[in-house]
Amino acid sequence: MRVEVTSLYGLDVYTDTGIYVGKVKDVAIDIKERKIAGIAVGNVNKDLFPVEGKGVIIPHRWVLAIGDIILIKQVERLRRKKEERGERVE
Repeated sequence: MRVEVTSLYGLDVYTDTGIYVGKVKDVAIDIKERKIAGIAVGNVNKDLFPVEGKGVIIPHRWVLAIGDIILIKQVERLRRKKEERGERVE
């Protein structure tokens, strides 16, 4: 999937089940690999990400589709899988 980085700014981010996550505020780029590492999301849905800061970084591997909106994998499902494996959930 090829997309201009500037076209991502301001896009709404939703999970694959239609839950609003937030709005793209910035993009994290891996310079060595020459690819997007993640998207910085602001105005975050506090039910999905109960964080104190201004936003969260969504890893690019979670992104399913980019168009008029950005679609990511269902966050709660990912959190449950981590808990089942005994990994730390952030």
